[in-house]
Amino acid sequence: MVEWNLQKNLKTNRLPTKIKKKIILIFGPTASGKTRLASDIAKEYNGEIINADSMQVYKEVKILSARPNTKNIKHHLYGFLSVKRNFSTGSWYKLASKKIREINKKGKIALVVGGTGLYFKALTNGLSEIPDIPKYKKNLKINKNFILKNPRIFKGISLNDTQRLQRALSVYKYTKKPLWQWQKKNKKIFKNSEFIKIALCPDKSQIELRIKKRFEQMLRDGAIEEAENFEKIKLSPLKSSNFIIGLREISDFLNNKISLDKLKENVLIRTRQYAKRQYTWQRGQMKDWKGFDDTNYLDLRKKILSYLSKT
Repeated sequence: MVEWNLQKNLKTNRLPTKIKKKIILIFGPTASGKTRLASDIAKEYNGEIINADSMQVYKEVKILSARPNTKNIKHHLYGFLSVKRNFSTGSWYKLASKKIREINKKGKIALVVGGTGLYFKALTNGLSEIPDIPKYKKNLKINKNFILKNPRIFKGISLNDTQRLQRALSVYKYTKKPLWQWQKKNKKIFKNSEFIKIALCPDKSQIELRIKKRFEQMLRDGAIEEAENFEKIKLSPLKSSNFIIGLREISDFLNNKISLDKLKENVLIRTRQYAKRQYTWQRGQMKDWKGFDDTNYLDLRKKILSYLSKT
């Protein structure tokens, strides 16, 4: 009876009152099916989708970032930014929050979907109001010895996270206060009660199969040509867009450093490592999210629609 009533509501575009006032968040590791799920929910619930993937914001890299088809459903914050620019969590938070309110004012549901954990953490926990750092204070030179000698400045940041290390140093140089102290005073825009939090966690073996299949399709769609065009832009190695999986590997292939089979293997390894980090984030940072581990998409969709009807 619940599902019959839900389908009736969907067909007439009449939304359950409780759902209408919510913001649906969908997090999942790469290749987990979250994009397809969000699209289906948006179609049936008359919603609009907001991107929460840090690499899908760049307009020049559509294929390798796995940017979705945005036809028929309104999508926001996809492919709007040049790869020449960095894009911070704070920048995303401001834009996404504004889009959510605009969608709500139209009487529609906002669905925020992606795999960038920091974006979701900002949205649900808020961000500190750190002053804008002038350009001359950014991209400061930094080395391991300096980091180790100044633990107070770099508290809680991995030695391998170059971007966050530079961000921490820039903030300290400009404000005379460590980044972690700023982050203690987060300002929230939304209440926790406004969110419906959904986390996809399919079996890792299924994710690996999907990653392989997806990259084969990327190659057929023109990923190598896309990477060639990206190289022509001649970006600084510090730009965020350089970290899109596949760009470095295809460059090695084009320069005859590796074979096509090795290219595929390297992309699989790196994507699998990325998925592992997403699973780890999910376990540690998303304990109050509703998890779904179904590997069959139709079963997954059915369960989540039923869950939404009862929320």
